[in-house]
Amino acid sequence: MKSLKALNNPLSTGQKQLDLLHKGTSETYKPPLFVDTIEPTGHFPMKAKGVEVLQINMGKMCNQVCKHCHVDAGPDRQEIMTRATLELCLNVLKNESITTVDLTGGAPEMNPEFRWFVTEASALGKHIIVRCNLTILLANKKYNDLPQFFKQHKVEVVSSLPHFSARRTDAQRGEGVFEKSIKALQMLNAVGYGSGDLLLNLVYNPSGAFLPPAQASLERDFKKKLKDQYGIEFGQLFAITNMPISRYLDYLVASGQYEDYMTQLVDAYNPMAVEHVMCRTTLSVGWDGQLYDCDFNQMLEINCSGTKNKHIADFDLEALENRNILLDQHCYGCTAGAGSSCGGEVV
Repeated sequence: MKSLKALNNPLSTGQKQLDLLHKGTSETYKPPLFVDTIEPTGHFPMKAKGVEVLQINMGKMCNQVCKHCHVDAGPDRQEIMTRATLELCLNVLKNESITTVDLTGGAPEMNPEFRWFVTEASALGKHIIVRCNLTILLANKKYNDLPQFFKQHKVEVVSSLPHFSARRTDAQRGEGVFEKSIKALQMLNAVGYGSGDLLLNLVYNPSGAFLPPAQASLERDFKKKLKDQYGIEFGQLFAITNMPISRYLDYLVASGQYEDYMTQLVDAYNPMAVEHVMCRTTLSVGWDGQLYDCDFNQMLEINCSGTKNKHIADFDLEALENRNILLDQHCYGCTAGAGSSCGGEVV
């Protein structure tokens, strides 16, 4: 099933983006094909190593409209994972040895079945990660008790905070987001997150057309600034490269920085990063149950390879564990420099 946006276009949104990534923005520049870059380093075809993480997109609805969002999420998005599809995901978790459930969106908490699903997955003994945008905790009274709910089920909370300054955070995520994010982090700290076994990790995305700096030094800066100024504590900082897709691709093209950014990614290709990219052990489930090698392939509508690997209803672990991973130009983003994944640097 295509997204609502794709249904309104003769050529799907994903295909339009892929065409741009292949052709570039001028006749004089075309980035080398990613598959041609990795083949000489012995990484093509790229094979899955197993399925350790089931990453579930619970819907594209979100209370924010972030400039870098690769999901193109927002309050007006209607795509939402139904209870029936979530039950299919639970059946897989019950019957397979997958250890981690990674819930994302949009804002996954806005799915009306969110709490039910977390409770069920927790009862199965799964490690649960929620990609929380922080401001959702303050968006409505019905979300105010989420820190306690997360604590009850020992959910790992992973939250985006572009910077420890209001100016740079609000520029990327919207006016007033920094102040609300600080309040939300303090709410999470108040129930015990950021210390002990309640995991609270932050995500950094560059605010411009450049690669993230070294994760370790950035983490030290974030910890000092947030602790000294706001009394906030957290575990790790994940530095994630912005993928040249969706809104970020639009930004690159509109600002005339597409070619420079793609050149940065191509020049920074690191064969060591290929060994540890998240698609090797993670399987992405779209809001409609379609299966993808990663969240970015999902947004480009590139399903997993193989006839048995298209939908969660037809889940075949053996086929998925041995599948070839489908690659395209955006994959330069995960293999540049120290590499990038949902858990930050990979090398």
